[in-house]
Amino acid sequence: MLRSLFAGISGLRTHQRMTDVTGNNIANVNTTGFKGSQVIFQDALSQTIRGAATEGATTAATNPAQVGLGVELAGVNTNFGQGATQVTGRDTDMLIQGDGFFVVDAVGQRSYTRNGALSFDSHGSLTTTEGYLIQGWSADPVTGAIDTTGATGRLTIPSSTYADFSVAPDGTITGVLPDGTTKKIGAIAVANFANPDGLEKVGGSLYRASVNSGTEQIGLGGQNGTGTFVTGALEMSNVDLAQELTNLIIAQRGFQANSKVISTSDELLQDLMNLKR
Repeated sequence: MLRSLFAGISGLRTHQRMTDVTGNNIANVNTTGFKGSQVIFQDALSQTIRGAATEGATTAATNPAQVGLGVELAGVNTNFGQGATQVTGRDTDMLIQGDGFFVVDAVGQRSYTRNGALSFDSHGSLTTTEGYLIQGWSADPVTGAIDTTGATGRLTIPSSTYADFSVAPDGTITGVLPDGTTKKIGAIAVANFANPDGLEKVGGSLYRASVNSGTEQIGLGGQNGTGTFVTGALEMSNVDLAQELTNLIIAQRGFQANSKVISTSDELLQDLMNLKR
């Protein structure tokens, strides 16, 4: 009888986790570049009352008889599907149409993001809204060649030198000089991973590589299975609000059902105690 109590408690805990994840998804429904998460349940260890047996000379074959001991959290998976496109008209707003991440230097920590709401700092360097440096490759000042095999660094577009700039679908930045001529400035790096689900969320719409994400595969847009850049637009959250509200109801009903299991088990225990009176 006590097994049902512990099974009910495990159900309360896991459905509370589901509520936590769903609540976080709903809270970030308007967060630029946010990727929603999904809770996966699995059954816990089962107690074997009778094992399986094959047919004998005088006995019939029997199936195993097992009693489950509840539920547990198998994992929380991130949905990296493409979010909706919101046109902003800002030259520094960008989205990656397809797989891949912007590479960010977050105070010495190499991080990755899908949030393309970018801007310039006082030095003309391309940064995130929190001031972290977007990484890429600078063009050779003489030849204009871009070596994408070298180390990445900050991308600077001095406003005193260029009257305007544009970003190609592969991330190449071309500056327009005051006399109307153009010159390559550099290229924005795009990173991809063998297992994006293995990335760790660190807040601020940033991810970091983990031992299970694999090493970064870095290059221009359209390389290594990555998407291409679209300027003047942002990728919105991929959270489906209708689905999340449905999940919230499911989590609530699951929590209530497991609460009922606990209260029913308590009543049975109370009846058992009353037999002694």
